[in-house]
Amino acid sequence: MDRCAIERVGVEGLVLMENAGRGAADAIESHLGNLTGRSVAIVAGGGNNGGDGLVIARHLAMRGAKVTSFLIADPHKLTHDSAVNLKILRALGHDVRRIAADQVPRLAGQLKACDLVVDAVGGTGIQGALRGEAAEAVEQINAAGRPVVAVDIPTGLDCDTGEAPGPTVRAEMTVTFLAPKKGFGNPAAKQYLGQLVVADIGVPPNVVREMVEKGEDSSKPYKSSMPKLPKRD
Repeated sequence: MDRCAIERVGVEGLVLMENAGRGAADAIESHLGNLTGRSVAIVAGGGNNGGDGLVIARHLAMRGAKVTSFLIADPHKLTHDSAVNLKILRALGHDVRRIAADQVPRLAGQLKACDLVVDAVGGTGIQGALRGEAAEAVEQINAAGRPVVAVDIPTGLDCDTGEAPGPTVRAEMTVTFLAPKKGFGNPAAKQYLGQLVVADIGVPPNVVREMVEKGEDSSKPYKSSMPKLPKRD
C-alpha cells in the first residue's frame, strides 16, 4: 500500500514518513500527557523505521519534551527519507548521538535516565533473528527498564507470524501504521506489543480498498487500475 501510494498516486515517501511520525507523536502525547520537561529517548536504526523515529523526535521536542536521539547506524548509509529527517534535526540543533558498535553495549545506562524510550530500531522488513548492533540495541532497550513505545512493530517481532525468533523489544505500547499486521493476531505477540494503537499515514482510502479487494501480494509488482502519473520534466 505504501509503494502504490508512492509510485501510482504520487504521495511522496517523505510525506508518508512525516504523517507516520506525527501520528506516533500524537499517540505518545496521549499516553504520557503533558510533554513539557519529559525526557524521551529515540533509538533509531538506519531504515525508514528509524526515519519515522527522527520525525517523532522533532514533533515531541516541539511539544516541550526533552528529546535525545540515539542513532544505531552509519549516518552516511541511511535511507534517503531518513537522511533528510536527520539533516532537519541537526539543522534545528537537536541532540542526536551516533552510537558506534562498541558503544551499543553501554546504551542502557543512558536510557535509564529517560521517562520514555521510543523503539525505532527496525520495522517490518526484518526477517529472522536479529544480529549485530540491532540485536544488542534491543537487549539494551529491554535492560534499561524504562517504558517503551514501539514504532510500527516492536523490533525483532515477525510481523507475519507474531513470533519472536530472537531478541525482541518488549513495549508497553505499539503505534502501528495503516493497519494491524497479520502476526499481531497471535496471542504470543501480546507480551511484546502492549497496547496497540493504529495511526493513519495518509495512504488514500481507494488504494487501501483496491488492494484489499484484489488481495494483492506485496512481494509482486503492484498493478493498479488507476492511471499512471504523467512524467515530470
